[in-house]
Amino acid sequence: QVQLVESGGGLVQPGGSLRLSCAASGLSSRDYAIGWFRQAPGKEREVVACINSRDGSTLYADSVKGRFTISRDNAKNTVYLQMYSLKPEDTAVYYCGMHPRGWGPWIQVAYGYDHWGEGTQVTVSS
Repeated sequence: QVQLVESGGGLVQPGGSLRLSCAASGLSSRDYAIGWFRQAPGKEREVVACINSRDGSTLYADSVKGRFTISRDNAKNTVYLQMYSLKPEDTAVYYCGMHPRGWGPWIQVAYGYDHWGEGTQVTVSS
């Protein structure tokens, strides 16, 4: 059974940085995508960044390009989201999810991810 556990959230001032971690267990396939999504109150869950399990290809939402970096440590089965230059509008609950179909345009949509973590709160405020 796949389990995803996020950590690393917290309160940070505008311009600050945080690193989120997504620890995965129970993965039996080598062809999947891990996506970081976020959801602010009253808003839909939106894609932040994704990474391909096979070759490490990455994808970023326009709103975070140049500020966030997604990476993986296969030995630890962990995916990271390094966030720099944080803005108040980055405030949200951040979730990591696993998409079983691997890499494709479908990974940008929350629907289709069949495993999610519980989420970690990121608050950017002075």
